[in-house]
Amino acid sequence: MKSFKQIALSAFLTISAFGAVVYTSCNKDECKDVVCQNGGTCSEGKCTCPTGYDGTNCETKSRDKFVGVYTGNEICTVGTDNYTMTLSSNSDAIKLTMTNLYNDNITATCSMVATDSFSFSGSQGGATFNGTGRLVTNTLTVRYTLTNGSTSNSCVFTGTK
Repeated sequence: MKSFKQIALSAFLTISAFGAVVYTSCNKDECKDVVCQNGGTCSEGKCTCPTGYDGTNCETKSRDKFVGVYTGNEICTVGTDNYTMTLSSNSDAIKLTMTNLYNDNITATCSMVATDSFSFSGSQGGATFNGTGRLVTNTLTVRYTLTNGSTSNSCVFTGTK
């Protein structure tokens, strides 16, 4: 006849094994069927996209929604102006080319910093510039400072496609 200790140990091991099987079968891998593209990573069943990409599976280049011609007005520390600015795709997947900054045919290379914004800096024709841009729906807002020699002008361009 088995002792009480042997019966209790057998019961404990049986219950433990059953509990382990039940516990592991309930923890599903939420990322098992999720395929994140362009370097995205899956966490809890959702993709976290790298800068420059968005979408459910990081399948969309964020910059693509920026591409177009924006007509708007600009208010600067010194002066105002109405003109068009163009954003086009760049050979780099997370960059844009902006033309006609300051309504002076200045071209800047912009780098995506989030799904709805970019930054830029550069120099052209003796002037240096740096700033940021943000797109909300179809309205582009570009904030920047342009310096030419000892003169500096801070501007905000707001335009729509």
